[in-house]
Amino acid sequence: MPVVVVRIDDRLVHGQIVQGWLKNINIDVIVVVSDAVAKDPMQQMLMSMAMPSSTRLEVKNVNEAGASLAKGAYEKDKTMILVSNPADILKMIELGADFKSVNVGGMHFVPGKRQLLCNLSVDDDDVKNLYAIYSKGIEIEGRVLPLDDRLNIIPIIEKEYKGLK
Repeated sequence: MPVVVVRIDDRLVHGQIVQGWLKNINIDVIVVVSDAVAKDPMQQMLMSMAMPSSTRLEVKNVNEAGASLAKGAYEKDKTMILVSNPADILKMIELGADFKSVNVGGMHFVPGKRQLLCNLSVDDDDVKNLYAIYSKGIEIEGRVLPLDDRLNIIPIIEKEYKGLK
């Protein structure tokens, strides 16, 4: 099976992922793609403790993940790719990863970002990276949980960021 879900969620592995996503789409492996987490054994241990025994957790830095995906890694597993920001997805694509859709599930408000939805806050860099992904023909959809309706994120961003592409 190919990658089933590519999700931007700044919390990475948490209850919504484990209880909402894993139980509904039967994921075999979650790949957390984060340069910071790849260097932090404590974060990795905490994430692995949250995982059910039926789902494997892998942590890769962005370059490793992009190269692995470009070579067809995870074709035999139902895989969820988790990243904390759009820039990491764009870099994986530039390294050869092939995604059809990106789920924006949690980009939460921090100072310097503009809140567009309860789970979508962006700054100029986020917007530029999301547009760059979208311009490659990749769907950008928003859902908190897999059974929620898919929401096209691009018109929401365009409404707030007129002319920024």
